[in-house]
Amino acid sequence: MSARSLVHGHAAGPVLKLDDPLSFWGGFDSASGKLIDRFHPQHGACLSGAILFMARGRGSSSGASVLAEAIRLGTAPAAIILLEDDAIIATGALVAQMLYGIDCPVAAIGDPAEWHSLSALPRLAIEAGPDAVRITQPA
Repeated sequence: MSARSLVHGHAAGPVLKLDDPLSFWGGFDSASGKLIDRFHPQHGACLSGAILFMARGRGSSSGASVLAEAIRLGTAPAAIILLEDDAIIATGALVAQMLYGIDCPVAAIGDPAEWHSLSALPRLAIEAGPDAVRITQPA
């Protein structure tokens, strides 16, 4: 697998693939876990507990604090799998891990075909470590 671990950890859950990038700042409600950007194709979707696939983040560096708060509240995605590295998303997950001891692994898969194939599965588990990322279908 061509995945890179941006934030270490492990998680499992249902897969949710976003059709467009998301800005956590202004596009996501950390209190409810819902996508609130009214122009986003998946407006109203709940991201809580999902293995979230999105090509990349969009927008403000303030999104890191929104993601960290959602992780603290338990309303964040269980993990985030990107096509491109995203420092803002990684920072939010890393800050939450350091401050609250809660994992929200973040990985980037550089191969679009592999990313699309995994995003079509109903459930996944991810183990993102310093040397490797392992993504599997739980039993």
